[in-house]
Amino acid sequence: MNETDKFLQEIRRNDGLKNAIITEIVLTKRTKEAEFCFITDRAYTPLDERNALKVCQDYLPDGFLARIKIVKRVPDESILKKKIYEFLNKRFPAAAAFLTENDVEIELLESGAHFYFDIASGDQSLFSSGKILDEVSEYLKTVFCGAFYGDVKIVEKERDESLLFERPIAPEQEEPLEIRYFPIDAFKKIDGADFLPTKATYMADWELQSGQYAICGKIDFIEERQYMRHNEKTNEDQERSRFSLTLSDGTGNMRMTYFPKKATVEKIRELKIGDGVVVIGENEEYNGSLSFKASKINLGSRPESFVPEKRKSRPVPKNYHAVFPEKIVDYTQAGFFDDWSVPEDLKNNLFVVFDLETTGLNSQPAMGKMDKIIEIGAVKIIDGKIEEKFTSLVACPDRLSPEIVALTGLTDADLVGAPEIENVIADFYKFADGAYLVGHNVNFDFNFIKYYGEQNRFAFEQQKFDTITFAQELLAGKIANYKLNSVADYYGFTFNHHRAYDDALVTAKCFIELIKTRGKLPL
Repeated sequence: MNETDKFLQEIRRNDGLKNAIITEIVLTKRTKEAEFCFITDRAYTPLDERNALKVCQDYLPDGFLARIKIVKRVPDESILKKKIYEFLNKRFPAAAAFLTENDVEIELLESGAHFYFDIASGDQSLFSSGKILDEVSEYLKTVFCGAFYGDVKIVEKERDESLLFERPIAPEQEEPLEIRYFPIDAFKKIDGADFLPTKATYMADWELQSGQYAICGKIDFIEERQYMRHNEKTNEDQERSRFSLTLSDGTGNMRMTYFPKKATVEKIRELKIGDGVVVIGENEEYNGSLSFKASKINLGSRPESFVPEKRKSRPVPKNYHAVFPEKIVDYTQAGFFDDWSVPEDLKNNLFVVFDLETTGLNSQPAMGKMDKIIEIGAVKIIDGKIEEKFTSLVACPDRLSPEIVALTGLTDADLVGAPEIENVIADFYKFADGAYLVGHNVNFDFNFIKYYGEQNRFAFEQQKFDTITFAQELLAGKIANYKLNSVADYYGFTFNHHRAYDDALVTAKCFIELIKTRGKLPL
């Protein structure tokens, strides 16, 4: 049982708060006050209120003063209908197209209610096979006390085609993307080069390249490891060094492995985080995906005046059309009852942490047919706190493989009625506007976002941060590997792995904790 569950268990020991839910905690840092807001469906006494206030005070850090606000709210049938229908239109607009508010039936219980959707024959799979009923139930639990259960009823009705989801006008035919470059300053040989590089490819454009090319950036992570290599001439195993590096150039970041020569290994060992380097290499296929193979490392840097050139993009949509962001109510985020302090870099910048579920692993058009996005989940960090969520399934014309069904728990029926990718990507572009993008192995998911964004003329150009890179830097030797499960376990976060929103939320929590430890971002 986590701290929030234990907290509510103590609150509910009072008869008048037996079914109470917590809706908000308002912090006033200047006065060090925390107001706890509860909703109850029972009559409560001053003693109940005093007891609850004492529980709240016990859970606060020293120096904070607890206040309490209790509202009695017992929903009637009309209120529940209205709330359910409003939620459907915001969260599942495609499903809401099959309903009117009168198609929602309510059966009140002693505490909570049963609700039913009146659905025409043939449309029931959209509601009963997907997650709509579960999400409506969970939403109602955040607004009213008690338990809520949903189901569908099959009735005779005609479908109103005018209510079907409206798709935006298709964008103009996409023009080929040009590779962008910037000049290299202060080049100095360490490992030599087959050619003297004068310009570096934007890391955001690396997958567009072919043949040998140069990238130039700052070292965010570097680690030396030993491995055994067999020498066929002497028939002996010899110990050799390899270096794992992460570089960033203000347009993106890249992780790579570098195998130095014996003559240069000592010079490579002198490199440290923050140094500027020029890496020459080429793209190669590995395990069905494209990766960068580093062959030479030398010193070099971006021009001090470098400002990344942005691609021409469609404007940010004025309104959301398919996916509507929601406020997050998650009182366990980043240890609510423990430490509220966050570094200035977290408070002064906007971050969107995202994750995808896809039909496969091919995120590179050069490797063949692109796999499809079937779910996007994201959260927004504002003032150092996780404040908003963006989550949607995505319609998919292809049947899901048994492997993807087993991995994600999603089925073809779950995607029936989900918005098309052109609508979801437009809304995600609006949600991510002005924010840094964050992910765990962020480049893999970003390649999908970038590709489907470009297909619809939306240019995702934000700088990205990878929680794997921060975990490598800060948790080396403390965890067995840098998978999301391992990082989350280290910080005590539990989650439903391989669902986009759950992965995005726990990645955001880990990101906040990692930056708390690091103190600042590599900006």
